[in-house]
Amino acid sequence: MQATRERANQLLEGIAGPGAQLRDDQWTAIDALVNQSRRMLVVQRTGWGKSAVYFIAAKLLRERGAGPSLIISPLLALMRNQVEAAGRAGIRGATLNSANMTEWAQIETAVAAGEVDVLLVSPERLNNPDFRDNVLPQLAAGVGMVVVDEAHCISDWGHDFRPDYRRIKDLLDGLSARAEATPVLATTATANDRVVADVQAQLGPDTGVLRGGLDRESLRLNVVRLPDTTQRPAWLAERLGSLDGSGIIYCLTVSAAEDLAEALEAVGWNVAAYTGRTEAGERERLEQALIDNELKALVATSALGMGFDKPDLGFVVHLGAPSSPISYYQQIGRAGRGTGRADVILLPGAEDQGIWDYFASVSFPDEDTVRTLLDALGQEPLSTQKLESVVDLTRSRIDQTLKVLDVDGAVQRVRGGWVSTGRPWHYDAERYRGLDEARRSEQEAMRRYQDTTDCRMLFLRGQLDDPTATGQPCGRCDNCTEGHLSWDVDPALAEKVSEKMRAPGVRITQRRQWPTGLSQVRGKITGVEPGRALGRLNDVGRGPALRELLDDRSWRPTSPWQQDTWLPRIVAVLADWGWEQRPTAVVALGAADQEKTAFVDALASAIAGVGRMDYAGVVPVRGGHGEITAQNSAYRVQGLLGHFDVAAVAGALEGAAGPVLLVTDVVDSGWSVTVAGSQLHEATGRAVLPLALASRG
Repeated sequence: MQATRERANQLLEGIAGPGAQLRDDQWTAIDALVNQSRRMLVVQRTGWGKSAVYFIAAKLLRERGAGPSLIISPLLALMRNQVEAAGRAGIRGATLNSANMTEWAQIETAVAAGEVDVLLVSPERLNNPDFRDNVLPQLAAGVGMVVVDEAHCISDWGHDFRPDYRRIKDLLDGLSARAEATPVLATTATANDRVVADVQAQLGPDTGVLRGGLDRESLRLNVVRLPDTTQRPAWLAERLGSLDGSGIIYCLTVSAAEDLAEALEAVGWNVAAYTGRTEAGERERLEQALIDNELKALVATSALGMGFDKPDLGFVVHLGAPSSPISYYQQIGRAGRGTGRADVILLPGAEDQGIWDYFASVSFPDEDTVRTLLDALGQEPLSTQKLESVVDLTRSRIDQTLKVLDVDGAVQRVRGGWVSTGRPWHYDAERYRGLDEARRSEQEAMRRYQDTTDCRMLFLRGQLDDPTATGQPCGRCDNCTEGHLSWDVDPALAEKVSEKMRAPGVRITQRRQWPTGLSQVRGKITGVEPGRALGRLNDVGRGPALRELLDDRSWRPTSPWQQDTWLPRIVAVLADWGWEQRPTAVVALGAADQEKTAFVDALASAIAGVGRMDYAGVVPVRGGHGEITAQNSAYRVQGLLGHFDVAAVAGALEGAAGPVLLVTDVVDSGWSVTVAGSQLHEATGRAVLPLALASRG
């Protein structure tokens, strides 16, 4: 036994450097896996050393003649860092992921030849047909250990539930049939009692739990609630210099991250945006730039989360509050792993609740919608794209729903798409109500975190059911020290940042192809050019004022137009557009809501007057047509094709040259302006340029 621990310490030195020694709790986990072949759930704070435990256990098992260990990890960033760490300890690691598909055959050959000690895969890979049918059975037959990293993703009560993680249970059930027990390790830093119980149920009743304290002694927690939340970018720009080292600035949406990065760059800060839109290669480059301190910060969405490892990360700032204290704890855990101090700052925003509500609205769909999806599937594979034409769900929600149904055994992913298994399926309404209640409870807890006058770290540890949170305050947060950060913002800097945040307009993405499965329209969309909006509703700088304007709808243009609140901003957007040919006419897009139509009519007429363009009037909604509420592209377009009466304005546009400016209040999916614009182009031959007050994207 002692010799094994000595060997384990040697391996740790390879990972962490000379003199490194395993703590007793780390050895407890390794001993249970290597010497007792147990299943273990390890819930320990970020920086505790969970990856060292499974690397060392994998190598010790390998040296005893066991097969390679299978490590299931959620993010490519995590996989890269883990393979590098394994290499330092002499452990031969490899990954199978979407970024190295050309190397799969070579890696699979190396695994079969015994040349790989640990194989890292994403949970999604477990249901890739080729991997599931050809690679996984061979691997499972000789696997030495299974590791489930970020195991809270197994639980649909967890803050980052991934349906593909539920597939792990099938893999573990297969291991249970083997004569010799296979050790299994599940690790996470963010699991409350409910999530722990759910993960234990997935792993088996004999699973041991090693749970430690979640205090992070390096973190200094602060909440700053500015009276005017549009001043947050300027406040941050002024204080970045006082934050040690480099760090992460989290935003709730892609657009907020991109806008904030541009604003901070405009005042001289070396930052970059990192979001779901960032290409894989660029993500890797940006991560390395932050690790090497070439950037002051990455302005990121949750796309930069689990797995990013920079021990000396000096700060984490949130521009907007996550909807869950557990998710918040996980994200701030990136900071201060290898430093004595790291600053954590939360800057809540007026837009937070609306963003929370949106993400809650795209959870698992209602039973009728799910049944429609199931009824559409048979034995001939259908792709997610084709399924858009039969059920009113967006493509991403269809994919997410199918993954849940796949885990439940009702559908199966095969080459070419999805098929029905024909097995009966039960809609667990009680479960989904419980999840909805849990989301609302977490949102309320996040609001309480912002408002509490007690210890903030103790509050977060309580939300995670930390068994060691005995009521002793951390002594470091703003409440404990009474060291609340000032609200002051330098007026000159605020003006410079605000000028960038309010820069003329944002681009409305052009729809280029009609949805598949429609008989009336198909193929390439012509005649509708890229559009512009004054701003996004979730913009930090422009959003609040735009939401107020659209909620009120009482605005009407004043004269002279230069003294109007909104017309000068619209003129600035038009002047900055950069079109190839200037529009010569303006049309308002009508709505089923007459108040909205009157508002857009006044807006479009004023724009025509200021721009010396012809005003052709309103494209009305046909009689008897109500609002189109479908979110799925195919369903939405189907409803919109007969929605507008383009003939009402086509006559006024005859004989004139130049594009038409199509004015509306809000662009969401972009299909309303695309359908109406396409029909206008077909009727008049003129190009159409959409212009909106606001975009939701």
